[in-house]
Amino acid sequence: MTDPAASPPAAGAAPTPARLGALLEHPQLAAVAGALCIAFSGILVREAAVSPSTAAVFRCLYALPVLALLAWLEGRRYGPLEARTIRLSLLAGCFFAADLTFWAHSIGAVGAGLATVLGNLQVVVVGIAAWLLYGERPRRSILVALPVVIAGVVLIAGIVGAHPYGSAPLFGVITGLLTAVSYAGYLIVIRRGQRDLRRLAGPLFWATLATTVVAALAGIAVGDFDPTPRLPAHGWLIILALTAQVAGYLLINVSLPRLPSVVTSLLLLVQPVATVLLAMVLLGEDPSPFQLGGIGLVIGGLAIAVLPFGRLRASLTAGAG
Repeated sequence: MTDPAASPPAAGAAPTPARLGALLEHPQLAAVAGALCIAFSGILVREAAVSPSTAAVFRCLYALPVLALLAWLEGRRYGPLEARTIRLSLLAGCFFAADLTFWAHSIGAVGAGLATVLGNLQVVVVGIAAWLLYGERPRRSILVALPVVIAGVVLIAGIVGAHPYGSAPLFGVITGLLTAVSYAGYLIVIRRGQRDLRRLAGPLFWATLATTVVAALAGIAVGDFDPTPRLPAHGWLIILALTAQVAGYLLINVSLPRLPSVVTSLLLLVQPVATVLLAMVLLGEDPSPFQLGGIGLVIGGLAIAVLPFGRLRASLTAGAG
């Protein structure tokens, strides 16, 4: 079956602006840039020191004005969003609310770096779901890379090896797995709804709006939502909103429709690797040697997945001849 991510834009669509077109020619770079933008998310959540639902609500609430302006500019240029896109974006936001809330719980249990890595077990969930639901058969290189990446994630998570880092590793793993499932749902749904590659802010605005509302309702239901966090928490959450929720996810939304789901997920593993290293330096988190070894496996898996080894080998062979 043809990969929907490789399909041309819908008939009658206006030409893609030159600057956006240049960015879309390198979706892997857009995914990596977006992942690096959100690599600081876990650290900023730790610094804000607020409850999980409070962090989820305010990182989205502060991003909404910027996203609303960008979405309005898109609407003036290209016309209103399709109702289908808005519906799927709202559904994706529900998944993202669960993702952010479970992830914040995991941060408290195993630290910012390892919680982020656990959440990115969505590689497995996205790959299986995209294959079963949409027939997106992964390339052979991705199938080879998956077990390497999974092994690295397991080691970084501290599931294997002595003296894993974290105050409550079991709870952290459980909430991390729930994060992975929720994030996989977000990635799949937002990708199916974003058929017009020119529109980046509009779908993200509706998804972020849904995340804000759902996270607030969930926080009120469980009793951990604080509607009036104090300084300096507001400052950290504003930084989180602008770097991760706006810049990071706009770049990720550029890449999602242009790449197979599993490739996108593998590229997004740049984020947890960077977060682990940043958390070690900035927060004093101390992963075990097994966890550090897992970082190397993840980087190796990424290389297997994205580097054109076949073409490189062919070029070398042709040069030798």
